[in-house]
Amino acid sequence: MQYMILNYTPATEYPDGDAVRAAAEGELWGAYTRALVEAGVLVGGNALHPPHAATTLRVRDEARDIQDGPYAASKEQLGGYYIIDVPDLDAALAFAALNPAAASGAVEIRPVVARDPA
Repeated sequence: MQYMILNYTPATEYPDGDAVRAAAEGELWGAYTRALVEAGVLVGGNALHPPHAATTLRVRDEARDIQDGPYAASKEQLGGYYIIDVPDLDAALAFAALNPAAASGAVEIRPVVARDPA
């Protein structure tokens, strides 16, 4: 079963794209990514630019409402995600517990809805 691991980190930890890139390629996050690869569970994932780079869109009565910034203002930001393929939630939780965001922010684990191949 596939699970998405969403990495929430304090907004001050990675203030710009360069900091995100450096962290993703750095020792802490690099080691976590390598551990997922070596375990054979990594399906995909990406780091994300900080929330100030986001654009939020809502459609109300057929009119678009576009705002600069993230959907929700928060002390923690969605910094990236991993998609893993593991037998069950317990296995997903074990890998999520190793995620660097668990120590300073939060990690959300969410099952991915399987698609029909057709």
